[in-house]
Order: sequence, then C-alpha cells, then structure tokens
Amino acid sequence: MFRSLHIAATGMSAQETKLDVIANNLANSNTTGYKKQEAEFEDLLYQNVRGTSPTANGAPQPVSTQVGSGARVVATPRAFSQGAMLQTNNPLDVAIEGNGFIPVQRASGELAYTRAGSMKLDAQGRLVTSDGLAVEPNINIPANATQVNIGADGSVSVVQPGNATPNVVGQIQIATFPNAAGLSALGHNLYEPTAASGDALLGQAGKDGRGTLMQGSLEASNVEVVDEMIGMIRTQRAYEINSKVVQAADEMLRNVTSMR
Repeated sequence: MFRSLHIAATGMSAQETKLDVIANNLANSNTTGYKKQEAEFEDLLYQNVRGTSPTANGAPQPVSTQVGSGARVVATPRAFSQGAMLQTNNPLDVAIEGNGFIPVQRASGELAYTRAGSMKLDAQGRLVTSDGLAVEPNINIPANATQVNIGADGSVSVVQPGNATPNVVGQIQIATFPNAAGLSALGHNLYEPTAASGDALLGQAGKDGRGTLMQGSLEASNVEVVDEMIGMIRTQRAYEINSKVVQAADEMLRNVTSMR
C-alpha cells in the first residue's frame, strides 16, 4: 500500500507536467510561428517479485510477477508541422512555407533561429525581428526605397526613386537541421542548436528541401485549440483517478492500523 501511494504520486506528477505543456500550448495559440509541444510518458522500473524459475516439476513458470513503480514524462518534443498562413499585406512580413528557419544574430553574437517572420527596420535600416535581432547575413534597406520585394527564394530587392529596375540588396537564408526536434527553445520565438539537433545547414530557400518564403504573410501557431482542450480533459481525469488511488490506499492503511 505504501508502494501504491508512491506510484499514484508519480502519476499525478506526470499529469501535472502534461497539463503544464497543454497550458503553454494554449497560451501560445496566437503566437506567430509557435510549434506545439507534446508530453511523452514512460513507465518506471519494475520490481521482480517472482521470476520464471523452474517449479518443482522442472517446468518454468509461464509468467513472472512484476510490480511497477509508476510513470514519468520522458520528453516534450515539438511538432514542426506547418501552421496556417495569415495574410498581413505588410511587405516586411515573411512566412516560411515548408522546412527551415531564419537565422538571426543575438546580442551575444551567436546565431539563433526563428520561424516568426514579422520583420521590422531598425535605425540603421537593417532588417530585424520584433525584438531587434538582425537577420543574418545583414540586409540593409535604403531609406529612400519606395518598394521592398522579397522573393520566394529569399532575395530582397528594392525600388528607388529615378530607377524603375529593382535593385537586389540582400538574401534571406534558410537554415535546416538534421533533427529539428532536438532544437532548444530560448523563448522570444527563438531556437538554438544542440548536439541532438546537429549543426545548421544554411542555404537558399526552395533548394535542398528548404521551404520557400511568402511575402506579406505570417505563419500562425500550429496549436489546435480543440485538441488541446480534449487533452486537458483527459489529463484532468487521469489526475483525478490517481488521486483516488491515494485515497483508497490511505483508507486501507487506516483499516490495517485499526485492526492492530
């Protein structure tokens, strides 16, 4: 009965973690480029009460007797499925259709990667994220540009007064990873590579399996609110059932104590 209290406690703890994941998904259901997380469970170690050793007549036991010790959350991977495309008609907004991330330079000088393409211009005319992180490599938009065009291949061109021919001023590169699920989330719509994700593979949009860019659009979160609500109800029910185990074990312990 003491074991059952511990097992139920591990189940309640695991369901709490799953509810945290669901809550974060729901909180970011309107976050540009957000990718939902899932909670993956695994069972814990087992105690072998009786193995399959031979019986008195020499025949092995058909089954063993094992008692588990509960469950835990082993991983919270992200689903990098495509989010819906939201048209904004802002010429600096870009959405990635397909695989990949836009590299940006952090304040430390290291690169981070994002799928949130709501770009702005800073005081120097550089193309930056909403947090002011410059796209890498730097792309400068002339102050007198009357039109900015971002091609599906990531090429950035501008139209300036007195020149009807667009002038290419830079190229937005797309980074892919051998294992995108291994990326570490930094918050602020940013990811950084890890040993599990592998190094970034930079290249032109639309080539070698990289996605293309859509100007004037943003990628919405891939969170399905209805699915998350169903998951929340299931998690709540599982938590309640585990709490019932705690109550039942407590009553049984009280009964044993009163008998003594």
